[in-house]
Amino acid sequence: MIYETVIGLEVHLQLNTKTKAFCGCSTDFGKPPNSNVCPVCLGFPGSLPVYNRQALNSAIKLALAFNCRIQEHTKFDRKNYFYPDLPKNYQISQYDLPLSRNGYLDIFTNGSPKRIGITRIHLEEDAGKLIHEDAVSLVDFNRTGIPLMEIVSEPDLSHPQEAFDYLTNLKNIIEYLDISDCDMEKGSLRCDANISLRPAGVKELGVKTELKNMNSFKGVKDALTFEVERQTKILEAKETMVQETRLWDVEQGITVTMRTKEGAKDYRYFPDPDLTVFVIGKELIEPVKATLPELPYDKMQRLMKTYALTEYDAKILVASKKDAEFAEVCMQEYPGKDKKEIANWLIGPLMAEANLRKEQLHTLKLDRKELINLIGFVQRQEISHLSAKTVLTQMLDTGKSAQALIKEGNLEQISNTDALAQVIETVINENAKSVGDFKAGKVNALMYLVGQVMKKSSGKANPKVVGDLIKQRLS
Repeated sequence: MIYETVIGLEVHLQLNTKTKAFCGCSTDFGKPPNSNVCPVCLGFPGSLPVYNRQALNSAIKLALAFNCRIQEHTKFDRKNYFYPDLPKNYQISQYDLPLSRNGYLDIFTNGSPKRIGITRIHLEEDAGKLIHEDAVSLVDFNRTGIPLMEIVSEPDLSHPQEAFDYLTNLKNIIEYLDISDCDMEKGSLRCDANISLRPAGVKELGVKTELKNMNSFKGVKDALTFEVERQTKILEAKETMVQETRLWDVEQGITVTMRTKEGAKDYRYFPDPDLTVFVIGKELIEPVKATLPELPYDKMQRLMKTYALTEYDAKILVASKKDAEFAEVCMQEYPGKDKKEIANWLIGPLMAEANLRKEQLHTLKLDRKELINLIGFVQRQEISHLSAKTVLTQMLDTGKSAQALIKEGNLEQISNTDALAQVIETVINENAKSVGDFKAGKVNALMYLVGQVMKKSSGKANPKVVGDLIKQRLS
């Protein structure tokens, strides 16, 4: 039997506010354990929460970016459960009246567009952190009360790769909005996945499994891939699927049972009596809407139109907001109307250098004008493209100018016909078979002869001039 995969994702996003959701404690990461705490976030009797205005504005901004309907009335609820890192024994969250509903995110997956529904975006606070050492567990409450948003997708994803593409696009938009650093290593962005299988053509959803403990987008993809195989084997063996929560074991590459899944009734939600109902009208939404930046898809379309870039090139350049800004300034400063050459260098050699150095385009120590100068040397055929890539590496290593490095390395391209004639004559005499192949009409033979000249000239010969000279010599 053929089974369809149904996936929904829950993304927990820490906001980059300076203070916590309901108190004035700092959100600085890496402080000594239990130093960023107060009676409010520790749940002392008589302490009263007040919601962070910056967090609310960030939530509205995200809801607008994901095309959600922001609800006029929203409230906070207490989600009750007992765990060592939850000092109040409840989490302030939202249940039946979340901030926003019914949005969507368009993604490109396997070369095709697909719209993924956003069920809801709601506000809540983070729990603390358990640190397990030998036979004891320690609790750090610094993270307790940091403002979170939970972004819940519709079960519209049908393949682990789609989940990966959805998360990549979602993270990209969040970074453009500048409301979170999205650092998964710090726990700023965490993802849980719900996955079930059902017979192809059946509308009713199968028994779902919730996956946790995935600390990278690749981890999400790998865990979902494993679950597809595990659940398929259970269904084909006609065994009973159990709704449960499972953990992803990175080292073994498997999921393991954590617990049977609780339902909403187990959390005994009820409205938080210390927090009033929020009324979110146009007077709150419009000022936030006015601050929305140009989002990745819109920027991609504009770059294609303004600079005649391909969709492929533009999509790569907008993957990072700051890289996109850097790239656009480069294209603006690049002389002439045709920006293809500078775009090729940005997404080719320069991005390769950034990846090698574990940096981004905008963090590389490179003067934009020097990059443009280097490309100019290539276009004027004063140095070869291969030599220019070597110079680029040296520019990043030393901070020297392109011109200085070209002179130091004696890399000027040889275009003088008299200087090349003797080398060409030697190559022709040493490669009689290739000469015969060329005369017989084999195009590749010319490329081979040009390559031999390039080799003997240590890559300094101008390949176009060499090709023309060989043709003249053998015509």
